[in-house]
Amino acid sequence: MQTYLYFPGCSLRTTAKDFDTSAKACARALGMDLREMKDWLCCGAVFSNTSDNIMTHSGPNRILARAQSEGNILVTLCAGCHNVLKRTSIQAKRNRAKQDQINEFNEETYSSEMDVLHFLEILRDRVGFDKIKESVKAPLQGMPVGAYYGCLLLRPYREMKFDDPHRPTVIEDLLGSIGCTPIDYPARTECCGSYLAIPSPDTIMQLAGSIVQSARSHGARVIAVSCPLCKYNLELSQNRQSSVSQGSDALPVVYFTQLLGLALGLPPEELGLDAAREQAIRERTRTPIESVSLQ
Repeated sequence: MQTYLYFPGCSLRTTAKDFDTSAKACARALGMDLREMKDWLCCGAVFSNTSDNIMTHSGPNRILARAQSEGNILVTLCAGCHNVLKRTSIQAKRNRAKQDQINEFNEETYSSEMDVLHFLEILRDRVGFDKIKESVKAPLQGMPVGAYYGCLLLRPYREMKFDDPHRPTVIEDLLGSIGCTPIDYPARTECCGSYLAIPSPDTIMQLAGSIVQSARSHGARVIAVSCPLCKYNLELSQNRQSSVSQGSDALPVVYFTQLLGLALGLPPEELGLDAAREQAIRERTRTPIESVSLQ
C-alpha cells in the first residue's frame, strides 16, 4: 500500500469531516494510505501577498517545516489549504533571504524541498483514471455532474500549474472514469464569493447563485466540489433561494470524493452520507445525455 503524508486542515476536522473521511476511504479502496502529518496547525486560510509581514507566512511555513521531517510529498484536499501551502513552498524557493527571516522567526527551518500535491493530482498522475475505472463497482451511469473548480485550485496559474486555468478537465476526467456524464458550463471556474458569505450574504446569493444556475441550465443535476467554503456558499445560495421560492429543486453539492466512493462501492457512512443524502444523489442518475467535450 502506497503511503502519502497528508495535511487535513481545520475545516476537515469540523464542518467538512465528510470530505476527510470520504477521501481516506477512497484512498484505501485504491491501495493508498493518507497518513496524517504530526503537529499540524491552521494554514492561515489565504496566502498573503504582503512582502514585509513575516507573521502572515509563519503558520504555513511551520506546517511545511514539520512535514519535511516525515517525507518530501504532502497531500492536501481543501483547495484553500492547497493554494496556501503550495505557494508558500514556491515562495521559499524563490526568495531565500525572506525564507531565512521566516525560519529565524519560527525557530523551525523549512528548506523548500516539500512537493505539495492535491489529492486530484494523485488520482490523475499516480493512480491513473484507467485504474480507477477498473476499480469501479457501482458506476454512476449517466449522472449529469457539473464540476466546480472555483478560484484557488487554478489561480495564479504560473504558481499552481494544476490544470488549464480556462479549460480544466481533471475533475471531469475523474467523473467520466466513474460513469458520470460531465457537464460543461460557463461558470465552473468563476468565484463563489469566498468569505463574503460572512459580511455580505447577498453578494453570495448573486455570485454563487449564478454558478448554480449556470450548471442547472446546462443540464447538471449534481455539483462536485473540492473546497468546503465553495460547498457552503453554493448550498447557502440555494437554501436562501428556496426560502423565497417554494418548491425549487436544489442541486446536491458534494465533494468529488463522495461520488468516487459511491462508484467504488463504499458504504455511505464511510463517505459522510446518510441514507437520505445518498438516495438524493443516486436519484440524479438518468439516461445518459451527450457529454460536452472539454478539449
